[in-house]
Amino acid sequence: MTSYRAAVCTDLTGPDSIEIQTRLPRPLTSGEVRIAVKAAGLNFPDLLMTRGKYQFRPDPPFIPGLEAAGEVLEVAPDVQNFKPGDRVMAGGKGGALAEQWIVDEAALSPLPDALSFAEGACWQSAASTAWHALVARGHLQPGETVLVLGASGGVGMAAVKMAKHIGATVFGVASNEEKLEAVHRAGADHLLDPSDKDLAAKVKALTDGKGVDVVYDPVGGELAITATRAIAWNGRYLIVGFASGTIPSFPANHIMIKTYSVIGVRAGEGPRRDPELAKRQTAALRELAQKGVMRPHISHRFSLADAAQALAVLERREAIGRVVVAMETSS
Repeated sequence: MTSYRAAVCTDLTGPDSIEIQTRLPRPLTSGEVRIAVKAAGLNFPDLLMTRGKYQFRPDPPFIPGLEAAGEVLEVAPDVQNFKPGDRVMAGGKGGALAEQWIVDEAALSPLPDALSFAEGACWQSAASTAWHALVARGHLQPGETVLVLGASGGVGMAAVKMAKHIGATVFGVASNEEKLEAVHRAGADHLLDPSDKDLAAKVKALTDGKGVDVVYDPVGGELAITATRAIAWNGRYLIVGFASGTIPSFPANHIMIKTYSVIGVRAGEGPRRDPELAKRQTAALRELAQKGVMRPHISHRFSLADAAQALAVLERREAIGRVVVAMETSS
């Protein structure tokens, strides 16, 4: 089989450490599938891994990229559910930023006709996070209210769309006019600026003094503490991530006084530890993908040769929705 190109992180110094290298494919082992990557979707953890700041910390050299979409090239003899030529979405702990990617059969799902390769490349990670947080962990119900921090990011915008699909009223937080407009188009009912000192008071005013039932927080930092002041009695605070780079410390006395729950969200690890949840999540995501729910907004598209620039866009916080690296410009 012919060689392929890959974007390789050669040092833990950030996007500048990315080099485009040529690699030779290895043989498949049991349960593995080789795909021709058409497009890879970038996530904030991809950037963090290039600096050694993510909880999963591979040593250089390694190929970043947690998700992609493409076509099956080859399957191991014991693979039953996929065959060469199938259009698929794939997820893993790295390796997507390459023209070829080997993944386990369990990490593949069919690419629905409702999604293009570029959309499929950045659908699964954000969609699974939003579903796991809001449904499995947050138990969001129709008619409830949810405050989405970092609503213009990939996982934030997916949460806005998932919450609207459920039937909730959504408060979206984003840092400038362009991002707020994108959040509004995604379905947010109310728009808020994270720098607004009156953010919590505005949320309470818009909820008749009650506050929101659920806070979805992929950001952390000082904004997290502001959000706790906007939460309702018996509310649920979902800790999704720390894109700000700062892990907040929640005041235990405030949690007790307002009796809200602080809930950790790990959309990948949760299903791995709970087979029944994994089945439920897989079925739900398959149905949502087929319907085109949480269709990603892609603000930046790059070629593989420009993968370092794509990661730099994440680092400069310029992305609105998702950033995609396409192996071919037509993807």
